[in-house]
Amino acid sequence: MRVLRWIVFLLVLAALAGGLWWRQIGRGPLVAVAPPTRGVVAEVVYATGVVEPERWAKVVPLNRKRVVDLCFCESQTVAKGDVLARLDDGEERAQLAELQATRDKRSRDVERATSLAARAAGTQTSVDQAQTALAEIEARILAQKDRIDELVLRAPMDGVVLRRDGQIGEIVGQTDVLFWVGQPKPLRIVADVNEEDILKVRPGQKALLRNDAVADRRVAANVGEITPKGDPQTKTFRVYLPLPDDTPLRIGMSVEANIVVREKEDALLVPADALIGEALFIFDGERLSRRAVKTGVRGARNVEIVDGLAENDRVAAPARADWRDGMRARLAAP
Repeated sequence: MRVLRWIVFLLVLAALAGGLWWRQIGRGPLVAVAPPTRGVVAEVVYATGVVEPERWAKVVPLNRKRVVDLCFCESQTVAKGDVLARLDDGEERAQLAELQATRDKRSRDVERATSLAARAAGTQTSVDQAQTALAEIEARILAQKDRIDELVLRAPMDGVVLRRDGQIGEIVGQTDVLFWVGQPKPLRIVADVNEEDILKVRPGQKALLRNDAVADRRVAANVGEITPKGDPQTKTFRVYLPLPDDTPLRIGMSVEANIVVREKEDALLVPADALIGEALFIFDGERLSRRAVKTGVRGARNVEIVDGLAENDRVAAPARADWRDGMRARLAAP
């Protein structure tokens, strides 16, 4: 009797498990349906960039020295050649004074050699040697004056001091940018586009720009120039997008750009997650039917269907890769 009770118990348990399987699996997966819609779809290429002036330059010291003078001239207009900063030149001026003293001696040597040669007490060779020594020291003086002049940082162009860094007393070198000088207008975005997308980008294409500071405004630009050579390290190409003078974006802002490479109006659209490759599934209320389709413009959320789909079809979305043609399915609650 005990064995019989165990057999009955196992049969009941199997029946319950079978019923549960039928309800959860045998009747097929739950699916949501999305009827095709008509609207505008755009394929975009994503890029990131920075706002900068079209004409600008960095001011960098050529020698590692201490800053002894620095203009506090951010946002001020400067002319090419205006002094922006001075570096410590004490050592260089001491060397210049030594060279000038040597030049004076060489000048006297030339006068003496010339006088002796005129009285036949010296030779022309002595005169030539003295003149050569004087010319050599004159050249060294000119070179030393150039080194001293390099310690004066000047505006490289007419424009506005866009930014100033550094403080008096700091030691700066060739990697330290002390000033950014340029024209505040016009501005442009210098964006990086991945190399797998660059062949889709063309001058004149529209780009939608995003920055959190202007999230409530629609900011647009157009593709200007595309750099001919990409960066093999970052695998990107540089793209320039000129900005209008009334743009709300500021110099130095980071920007996300969606460059519209294809766009179509009144397209038949399905959600992007309804597609498995070049096919989707139609739900008739009981079963799923796999349907091969021809796609057109692919947007971030929607994809254009060019052929293989009617507007009254019930498209299952999101689709799953393990679905099969003819599989039973159940409509999920909305």
